[in-house]
Amino acid sequence: MMPYKRYVSAFLLVFSTLTSVLAVTHYSIPEEMDVGSVVANLATDLGLDVKTLSKRKMRLDIIASRKYLEVNKETGELYILEKMDREYLCNTKTASTCFLKMEVILENPVRIFNIELEIVDINDNPPQFRRDTIHLDISESTPAGERFSLSNAVDPDTGSNSIKTYYLGESSDFDIEIQTGRDGSKFVDLILKRALDREEQAVHNLILTAVDGGVPARSGTASIIVRVLDTNDNAPKFDKESYTITLPENSPIGSLVVKLNATDSDEGSNADITYSFSLYTSEKTQEAFSLNQNNGEIRVKEMINYEDFRIYDMEIIAKDNGANSLSGQCKITVLITDMNDNHPDISIKSFQSPIKENVAVDTVIAVVSVSDKDSGDNGVVDVHIPDRIPFALKKSSDNYYELVVSEPLDREKVPEYDITFTVTDRGSPPLSDNETITLELLDVNDNVPQFPQSFYTIRVMENNAPGALLSSLSALDPDLHENQYLVYFIIEKEIKNTSMSMLFSINPENGNLYALKTFDYEIETDFLFHIEARDSGIPPLSSNVTVHIIIIDQNDNSPVIVSPWRAHGSVVEEKIPRSTDKGSLVAKVIAIDTDSVHNSRITYQFLQNTDATLFSLDQYNGEIRTMRMFSYRDARHQRLVVIAKDNGEPALSATVTIKLSTIETALKSYADMTEVPLEYDIFSDLNLYLVIGLGSVSFLLLITILVTIVLKCQKPKHSKAAPPSRNSVISDRNSSIADSTLVSNDAYWYSMFLAETRKGKLVVRQPVPKGSRYIVSSLPRGTGLTETSDSAASTLQASTTTSSSSS
Repeated sequence: MMPYKRYVSAFLLVFSTLTSVLAVTHYSIPEEMDVGSVVANLATDLGLDVKTLSKRKMRLDIIASRKYLEVNKETGELYILEKMDREYLCNTKTASTCFLKMEVILENPVRIFNIELEIVDINDNPPQFRRDTIHLDISESTPAGERFSLSNAVDPDTGSNSIKTYYLGESSDFDIEIQTGRDGSKFVDLILKRALDREEQAVHNLILTAVDGGVPARSGTASIIVRVLDTNDNAPKFDKESYTITLPENSPIGSLVVKLNATDSDEGSNADITYSFSLYTSEKTQEAFSLNQNNGEIRVKEMINYEDFRIYDMEIIAKDNGANSLSGQCKITVLITDMNDNHPDISIKSFQSPIKENVAVDTVIAVVSVSDKDSGDNGVVDVHIPDRIPFALKKSSDNYYELVVSEPLDREKVPEYDITFTVTDRGSPPLSDNETITLELLDVNDNVPQFPQSFYTIRVMENNAPGALLSSLSALDPDLHENQYLVYFIIEKEIKNTSMSMLFSINPENGNLYALKTFDYEIETDFLFHIEARDSGIPPLSSNVTVHIIIIDQNDNSPVIVSPWRAHGSVVEEKIPRSTDKGSLVAKVIAIDTDSVHNSRITYQFLQNTDATLFSLDQYNGEIRTMRMFSYRDARHQRLVVIAKDNGEPALSATVTIKLSTIETALKSYADMTEVPLEYDIFSDLNLYLVIGLGSVSFLLLITILVTIVLKCQKPKHSKAAPPSRNSVISDRNSSIADSTLVSNDAYWYSMFLAETRKGKLVVRQPVPKGSRYIVSSLPRGTGLTETSDSAASTLQASTTTSSSSS
């Protein structure tokens, strides 16, 4: 019994498997479902235990090119893996339904379930025409009611989503008719509602719309372009039915009389027009005029004479080139008018040329006569000359005219005139002729020479070479020949008993100005004189110009050191106490430069300094001051070499050597002396005899000053006399201090006087070498003057001697 039961169990298992394979589970979903959407729960529908799906290795086998669906092995749900397009999966042209078949396979035991999934169509495709533009050619002779098949639209969707109907855009000439095929497809025909007229509208643009039955409905459109073909149904027409044309006699052969224009509303050969004379046009007319059969131009064929024939009549036919040609006609009347065909004539009877430019107004220049062979208005002649010329025409008798001067002439503006006589008759149209004469003017000397400038400023560098060219002062004279030849002169003028012709020279032919000597800026800075330009006319004319010569300074003078003064090449020796404080004035270097302000600016520098930490030099005022106090390590003798440079290019310089010797003394520095009254030092340092001597000198100087003030009362009075100073006296040769303060260099001398007296030196003015005005003599304390005034020399010398002996 046991084997039997085993066979029965196996049979039942096979039977159940075959039953499950043969059974088909059907599902239906719309196309284009979203990815992840659940189609059905296979575990529930197939009666499977969800818990065993994973163990039984449940899988899905789809009979398709792609795997669109998948089964969830945990829940048994069938879901969308990729969107499905029904039109892509199934050929909608051959199948109205679309199925996707698959198998669900389980193991342990093996079971196979057939699944059939129907893809239901949705309206996701609009109708489309095979061609976006449909072209139709319809003759304008086509009768109403004619039908024209149009290509239909296609829709991939099926059923109610396929094409339902067609619509035609608004049109008064066309309509459509829809037909249904055996398979349910829709076709459309275009129907002509009325006959077309190409001349009214040559092209019709229509819009055909196909609409499907989906919800919402979708549509597609196509453009229908109907071109109307022409038929010869219009005859040519002229612009006017008749023309009246006026033609003058003697018109040139080939002249255009009229261009006819006939139009035909048709196109192509139906609009090509040919022109011809009708049988009603006479042979005489056809001999006188030609007609272009292609463009309708009527031209003169032979010479037309008003006296022979005055009126021409013709009839022109315009015929098209259609199969059944049509024609139109018009009439033309040509009226011949009389012409002014004789030109007026002019003749020069007398003419005077050349003439002088200063000829008097109303002088007769020429006599002319005019004539015309025509009669009436055609024979009346008018004569005129150009405007804006200084001449006029005066009628002397019938047909005779005189040409006279109407305004003063100027050869420099217009040297000659081309005068054209124009004669014109009064015909219609008027005829004219002309004759030209050339009038030449002779020059007279009526223009003075003119310089380009009224004032010349010429800059000349000093130390110029004699004979150097300074400038060219050329004048212009618009006259001709000898009236144009100019001669240049320097108008004589003396400056400091020196004639201009000794300083400058001018080329009489071309006006080149030269310097005859070398100029020195320090002597003369400028010159002002006049130059005259004179022509060679009769009488001669002339003009002059002012010339200002400015001498430009060169740096040709080296600085001259005037303080401290020393003989040429000697060394200045100075003594200073070793107890001198920091900042005390040791010496003051003063240099002068006779060049101009720019070149004479002097700066001072140490060229040699024994101890750079001991002395300082002000580069602008030349003051040498101590930078610190002397120490026991400092040498007793200090050597200072100072260079004074000017501001020229290149710079020039001068040097002075100062030898400083330090002495052990209790003398106070300059700074202390300025703070303590001078009387304190005098009574503490000098003996009584020296005070008496200086007092006597001061008294004599005071007397001299008072006498000078009385003699020169116009000089400004000094508000305060300089206080007496120990061991210091200033004098000027043949003059007092009051006089010396009035000269140009007194400010400089006074500053030097103060600087030197502060150091205990004696300052005097002495004659200086040639080129300088004064020289400074700095004497040590207790020495005599080199030169004093006559009244004070003996007293001063005595005081000095006494002081020396006392010491």
